[in-house]
Amino acid sequence: MFGDVGVRIPRPVGNGPSRFILEKEILQVSKLDERIQSIFEDAFAVLGRLDNISLVMGFHPHYLESFLKTQHYLLQMDGPLSLHCRHYIGIMAAARHQCTYLVNLHVNDFLQVGGDPKWLNGLEEAPQKLQALGELNKILAHRPWLLTKEHIERLLKAEEHSWSLAELIHVVVLLTLYHSLASFTFGCGINPDIHTDGGHTFRPPSLSGYCVCDIANGNGTLEEMFGNQQVSELSGEVEVLMEKMKQLQECHDEEEASQEEMATRFEREKTESMLVVTSEDEECVPSRDVSRHFEDPSYGYKDFYRREHVPTLRVQDYSWEDHGFSLVNRLYPDFGQLLDEKFQIAYNLTYNTMATHQGVDTSMLRRAIWNYIHCMFGIRYDDYDYGEINQLLDRSFKVYIKTMVRTPEKITKRMYDSFWRQFQHSEKVHVNLLLMEARMQAELLYALRAITRYMT
Repeated sequence: MFGDVGVRIPRPVGNGPSRFILEKEILQVSKLDERIQSIFEDAFAVLGRLDNISLVMGFHPHYLESFLKTQHYLLQMDGPLSLHCRHYIGIMAAARHQCTYLVNLHVNDFLQVGGDPKWLNGLEEAPQKLQALGELNKILAHRPWLLTKEHIERLLKAEEHSWSLAELIHVVVLLTLYHSLASFTFGCGINPDIHTDGGHTFRPPSLSGYCVCDIANGNGTLEEMFGNQQVSELSGEVEVLMEKMKQLQECHDEEEASQEEMATRFEREKTESMLVVTSEDEECVPSRDVSRHFEDPSYGYKDFYRREHVPTLRVQDYSWEDHGFSLVNRLYPDFGQLLDEKFQIAYNLTYNTMATHQGVDTSMLRRAIWNYIHCMFGIRYDDYDYGEINQLLDRSFKVYIKTMVRTPEKITKRMYDSFWRQFQHSEKVHVNLLLMEARMQAELLYALRAITRYMT
């Protein structure tokens, strides 16, 4: 496309920030909410851009504020790692899940802060010290429970290529953040930003303004394409879920299961969660473009549960609140506080609504989602009745959760549409925030436990 003076003007390839959510719904939020406008303005002033992740997170301004503050501290403020190393580690982490959106974002930032372009040819071109993070990146992304103090020791005692403890904490936080942010990116169908590779075109828009590729990409809701027939068939989904929550609360008040029964229910749920097979189970082969930034592309989650039993990490033995938080704060001052705030906001975020219902206590549902993810990672809360998970999370929702947390690159619009079909997009984005933060905390717990074991 050419402007009046013959300059080619780029046009975004995607319709809005997300392939799953209509652009007008996302824009409506920022128009109506002054607070979100001010957050967007501040973010633009600091970063010089407003990325599509932030626009989708704008459904939840309180969370977005905390997220942007954490990212700013992690990537731009004084810290143990150089600025270009931070972005390179972000590239390594995002590439593990083939998340070209985040890889492209950080490639631009890496070059902007003076990173060596040669490193972008592949991990083997980066310094030995960064190459040594390949194993940590791989295990944390796919099987964090296998991380041991020996892995930590190898990184801290590598002679001239050694990492310091403070640097390693910074590394671990970056890796876990970008693994989980890749989950959010795929889970919300985030489109490439206009200024990155694949985010723009110079071709004019189609004359009709709506082409077949829009439907193929999932732009346009089910109702627009097929009328309201399916929606009416779904009425009652929310009411059924609310009724189950009410019944579970009444059972709580009447009797409490024994410790043995609670342990059995956890083991049952853990085994079941491993057997939930994602519907898109074909192999995803990463392109050389992305796979050059990490080692061992065949290493993944999928084949693991068939052969090994996930060892249980009991929260009273090692928790974020009692152990992880203070370790991060000690080695990376003030950052533990920011992380803790972000976890708390995501976990406690509620508007007391479910679809069109007001004044609903959603704490039981939020806890079931959070604990189900931790259960998939082999993390157990002794005071939680895991029988609630099967009551509150149906199979299509479990398939979505498992795919998003373990192999997010396989998420499709069909999977996004198939769970909680009566709920609003803002509620589904809320779910994705919960999944992202629960995943990050689970990975962090295993990494910090390994560091603690090394230190003691």
